[in-house]
Amino acid sequence: MAVYTIDDSRKVTTLRLIEMKRQGKKIAMLTAYDYTMARIFDAAGLDVILVGDSASNVMAGNYTTLPISMDEMIYHARSVVRATNRALVICDMPFGSYQVNATEGVANAIRIMKETGCDAIKLEGGEEIIDTVKAILAAGIPVCGHLGLTPQSINKFGTYTVRAREQAEADKLLRDAHLLEEAGCFAIVLEKIPAKLCAKVCGEISIPIIGIGAGPADGQVLVAQDMLGMTRGFTPKFLRQYADLYSVMTDAIGSYITDVKSCDFPNESETY
Repeated sequence: MAVYTIDDSRKVTTLRLIEMKRQGKKIAMLTAYDYTMARIFDAAGLDVILVGDSASNVMAGNYTTLPISMDEMIYHARSVVRATNRALVICDMPFGSYQVNATEGVANAIRIMKETGCDAIKLEGGEEIIDTVKAILAAGIPVCGHLGLTPQSINKFGTYTVRAREQAEADKLLRDAHLLEEAGCFAIVLEKIPAKLCAKVCGEISIPIIGIGAGPADGQVLVAQDMLGMTRGFTPKFLRQYADLYSVMTDAIGSYITDVKSCDFPNESETY
């Protein structure tokens, strides 16, 4: 069994994440979309739970994150918040909820905060959405940025390959990170970029940088179902599997089926 310690049992806040960066303490983040999983993660001592729009893939079986709606994100985030005492809960704003204009973005961000009780929201993009980011922050809502591979723009990119390998895109990413920091974001997720670029961003930016497929950073995030080995056929280089729950669950369900069909379950001790 893994041994871990929580050196501070207080509620994690955006300010504490910034303090953790200053103190050189790494930030552990995973996705969660439901009450049961979030309760386990919070009890285990996770610093941040991301209610990602990856729920579109993991929970609904969609190929991209694009189809998930505001109502669906609010449902998932509300379930996670009910289970969480210590971890900071961030909710992704889904595709189409902030790209139209700043006014609509603020209205949707306010709705997410009011209806879920989450601690912050996350948006994908840099200069293109900076006015919306500033407006949401002006409304008193904490914002986490997201640069590099931005899944909501998959139809623009046409591929999930590593981003910012070319100098022009790397320079833009660095500029965008500075813009997000200057606007007042409390953290930035960097997805699937070269490790050297991530290190440069971490060194230049004072707010926490959370990596996924970006090498060492101030923290890391993974999709929980991937990390726990519940999914099959998704094995990117950056993914470390800490369990094989697919096999564990399949074996358990197979045993249950066998016991039911053989009339072994329920037995006398399991009957009222």
